[in-house]
Amino acid sequence: MKKYLVIFLMLLSLSFAKAQGQFAKYAADAADAPFVLIDKQTLKLWLVDSDGSPLKEYGIACAVNFGPKKVRGDHKTPEGKFKINQLLYAKGLSHDFNDGKGPIKDAYGPWFLRLDVPGFRDIGIHGTPFPESIGSRATEGCIRMRNQDILDLKQRVKVGTVVIILPDPV
Repeated sequence: MKKYLVIFLMLLSLSFAKAQGQFAKYAADAADAPFVLIDKQTLKLWLVDSDGSPLKEYGIACAVNFGPKKVRGDHKTPEGKFKINQLLYAKGLSHDFNDGKGPIKDAYGPWFLRLDVPGFRDIGIHGTPFPESIGSRATEGCIRMRNQDILDLKQRVKVGTVVIILPDPV
């Protein structure tokens, strides 16, 4: 039993070191502060410490279409380096997803973390009334999280937090 525990701890240590190395290359873009890294390919969002150590991992949903956001309505998630420019309490806000159901109340969950995406005002990281969509490409361009996850993330970020969204695979 002790042998298996040692092997498990070694594998865990290697896994952590690999993850830290994976994120460290983005730490310089974050100005010595925790930052958010979003991978549209794996549908994961990480909160990463300034030294590149992953602090927290969350599942996400992102846009239906692949590629960087270019025009309103293209259903693509932007790619690049952005900052959170507003922490908007979103309880009660509604949105019509054009699915025939009309406006959905609380469409953004409890919080909408607005990003400074040039040319676009309403791109952000937010909660959802559709937790079953997490792990899929289901949004109009935003990053969608489970409501309990956006509550947790909101406590760990602030206006000015860097958000890096990795490009889709070619």
